[in-house]
Amino acid sequence: MTVQPEIEALLARMAAAGAPPLERQSVAEARRLHAASAATLHGPPVPVAAAADRTIPGPAGGLRVRVYTPHGEPPFPIVVWFHGGGWVVGTLDTFDTICRALAAAVPAVVVAVDYRLAPEHRFPAAVEDAYAATLWASRNAAGLGGVQHRLAVAGDSAGGNLAAVVALGARDRGGPAIGFQLLVYPITDVGMDTASYREKADGYYLTAAGMRWYWEHYLGGADGAAPDASPLRAAFFGGLPPALVITAEHDPLRDEGEAYAARLRAAGVPAAVSRYPGMVHGFFRWRAVTPAADAAMEEATAALRAALPPA
Repeated sequence: MTVQPEIEALLARMAAAGAPPLERQSVAEARRLHAASAATLHGPPVPVAAAADRTIPGPAGGLRVRVYTPHGEPPFPIVVWFHGGGWVVGTLDTFDTICRALAAAVPAVVVAVDYRLAPEHRFPAAVEDAYAATLWASRNAAGLGGVQHRLAVAGDSAGGNLAAVVALGARDRGGPAIGFQLLVYPITDVGMDTASYREKADGYYLTAAGMRWYWEHYLGGADGAAPDASPLRAAFFGGLPPALVITAEHDPLRDEGEAYAARLRAAGVPAAVSRYPGMVHGFFRWRAVTPAADAAMEEATAALRAALPPA
């Protein structure tokens, strides 16, 4: 299938804007352009009862989170959200609309994690922060208006990578208990050698060269084959929480996300894959651009509701 018309028009506008490709941008420029795009593509914020920034104990000092509380009567399930951006760009503010939409639609308390970014803080800093925040959310569930045994991890792209890695770490460390993982076009492997990487290497928003730029900034020479960086390379997939993996047809990361779901299923873990036709990497955030963003959000929130029932 070809790219959907609204996505094709967006890609044309981006090309006409004349920004250099990601691999030729400085980190500061990449962050500035990411913030600018969020302001125009993500759509208006969905109302929630409260959105409050907090500082919690982290492995390197204070770790900032933003806690979204939905309207309604607690207790709610808890979703710990890790934002995308290749571990290099992305902030609590640039993913605010996603977290509000999740909180309102499930409804759930959403804990968005401001994990440390590369290259200032390279792998495994983001992993350490992600796990610490998930543990904190579980231990403080009641005070957040949530329920400890109704906990999910979720994220898009690099955030999907962190969600998968946290689920693996929680299993291997004996907790916290995680009931579901929502992985939106997740990064799962450093190899960059799948068919989708070859077929979608350029011209579809996220490029193979841009993804290499992210990996280089994140790893800084560390072993990218370690499961904490490439969860697809974990030795064992049994005992992990059920998953929904959302992918985009025209995304270099498509095949590795779907391969991750296949590995889960092979180990007896329920894992659904939902590939969105005509979409590119990033579409889940682009509520002001494509109706597919709302459709994917509806699918994601329905899966979270089903996986984290009140009883």
